[in-house]
Order: sequence, then C-alpha cells, then structure tokens
Amino acid sequence: MQKVSSTRAFAKVAPHFVPAMDRVVHRLTRGKVLLSARMLPGVILTARGAKSGLPRRTPLACMPEEASGTWVLVGSNFGRPGHPAWTANLLAHPEAEVSWKGADIPVRARLLVGEERAVAWAAVLEFWPPYATYQARVSREIRLFRLERRGAAG
Repeated sequence: MQKVSSTRAFAKVAPHFVPAMDRVVHRLTRGKVLLSARMLPGVILTARGAKSGLPRRTPLACMPEEASGTWVLVGSNFGRPGHPAWTANLLAHPEAEVSWKGADIPVRARLLVGEERAVAWAAVLEFWPPYATYQARVSREIRLFRLERRGAAG
C-alpha cells in the first residue's frame, strides 16, 4: 500500500474520493470507523475555517503519540503543490476538536518548527515512509502540527 500511495496517480485521485468516503463511513458508524485508517490511523478534525469561521470537518491520517496522548498531523496534501486548507484553518484557529476512535476530544494545534519539527519529521518518516516522496515532489516545506488535548476549562 505504501508504494501505491507514493504514486502521482494516487496523489491525483485520492484527494477526491478518500475524504468523501471517510466522511460517509464515519457518519454511518457513529464515529467508530474510518476506512482510510486501514492504511494509517486517522482522525476527523473539526476546525473553524480560516476565513469563514465556520466549522470544517476533515478526515486526516495522523501519527498518534501514545506516550503523550498527542497526535501529529502532516500537511502533505498527497504531495501536491500548495498547503492543504485545513493547515490554514489551524494556523488561524488553533483550538479544534478531533474524533478519535469514536470520542470527540478538544485539542489545541501547534505548528512545529525548528528542532521540534525535525525530530517529529524523522518520526513521521519512520511511521510512514511515503511522506518522503511527497516532500520530494514539492518545493514547500510540509507543515506538521501537534495536537494536544485541552483541559475541561480549555
């Protein structure tokens, strides 16, 4: 599956059917199933739109960091030019929510930079090597976000 997901054909087609399919299955299973999670763990991110302020639900692959209870999101956009819209939403409105294994969890997103990003990027490449192919295709630096749980007062 890693080889297929690294192809340009996959990058061209996947953004049109994977998120739509995930939304439908997620809704029908009441948040219990994401089909794309058969490849990688996934969350449904709900963040306010950068310009509209309206809630935007986006199914995304993630790298869970079990020791800290956090997640890393990778703005790869399947190796296509341009940052995905959800990254602009998190930059504008870092307080968001994820649906993880059927539970809705309030989170705060942090853009990773510098050494923290370098460490996370190395972990991401070990977790899912095709991200290196995506980065090689684009001149932009792929954005990484760490999602941290917000407290009840959050």
